[in-house]
Amino acid sequence: MNVKVFYRNGVKSLLLIAALMLMQSCGFIKSKFGKGGKEESGISNGEITATARKGYKQTTPAGMVVVPSGSFVMGQADEDIASSMNNMNRRVTISSFFMDDTEITNNEYRQFVNALLVDSVSVLGEEEIMAKYYPDTTVWKKDFAYSNGDPFVEYYYQHPGFDTYPVVGVSWTGAEYFSKWRTNLLHDFQNKEGQFNSTGFRLPTEAEWEWAARGGRAVAKYPWGNPYTMNAKGCFLANFKPQRGNYDADGYPYTAPANAYNPNDFGLYNMAGNVAEWTSDAYTDNATAIVWDMNPQYNNPDEPRKVVKGGSWKDIAYYLQTGTRTFEYETERRAFIGFRCVMDNVNDRGGAGARRR
Repeated sequence: MNVKVFYRNGVKSLLLIAALMLMQSCGFIKSKFGKGGKEESGISNGEITATARKGYKQTTPAGMVVVPSGSFVMGQADEDIASSMNNMNRRVTISSFFMDDTEITNNEYRQFVNALLVDSVSVLGEEEIMAKYYPDTTVWKKDFAYSNGDPFVEYYYQHPGFDTYPVVGVSWTGAEYFSKWRTNLLHDFQNKEGQFNSTGFRLPTEAEWEWAARGGRAVAKYPWGNPYTMNAKGCFLANFKPQRGNYDADGYPYTAPANAYNPNDFGLYNMAGNVAEWTSDAYTDNATAIVWDMNPQYNNPDEPRKVVKGGSWKDIAYYLQTGTRTFEYETERRAFIGFRCVMDNVNDRGGAGARRR
């Protein structure tokens, strides 16, 4: 055999072997021919051997706390003084979720509005953004007859002195859109980092909100547990309308900072008073009778009334009760309604019984 031919063939053989070794080291042959390990394909020796995929761990989002799963008696926690009969007691079970520890503040909501004005003007138009999603600051004037709300009309949303106060003048529709924007913001970052997407942000259901407000106390009338609005020192425990209209008696005549007063046992601030809060549920008087007892939610897009919970700075103590429910129309914006978001907790779906084992 010619030496050159032998040498040339030998080089080709070596190159072929090297290429095969390179392909194998890169996992091509393993995946191509079904000889991969568990992590590559989840199939080994003709059997499914897949386990949990690596690289995903749900972390607590910024500004949120974990609300554990649990079961409680949902509904009126004390006398129904209005004889509304719209919130009869029943036991329900709630899965774990994350929840904002405070109401969404002016400065947090401002990030959303500013982003829309920069990125979405060409799609939504500035007129629609300002009409639907910019807080209606005139609510401080028009919600209350013969009231001097002019200073708040000008300052409440824009002035840095109110940055950490809860945003108001936002409709249910606006709160829903904020939740979607917040989800997209997080997912865009996770996609750029090559991470799995977290579950999205959304408004809490009425049942989730009530379970979170009680802080694990099964029959709590108020988020702090006891049946009184003052502590042993005579200090009011929330921002509402105490006595016979002495708005200043609790420390704040209007709204308070979103982290004012003590949190409940879940670490949530102002689940009673300050501003009432939108939930995702549509309102109906007979919700107790028609919703399921596992993660109940009444979802009816044709019903413009949405459930509002928690009471506000201008409400009497009855509306601060965890079981009291009322409603507002989804397009309405008020000086006493705000919101907070939740996110499903997919890492801890086991109940209290499973954790005890």
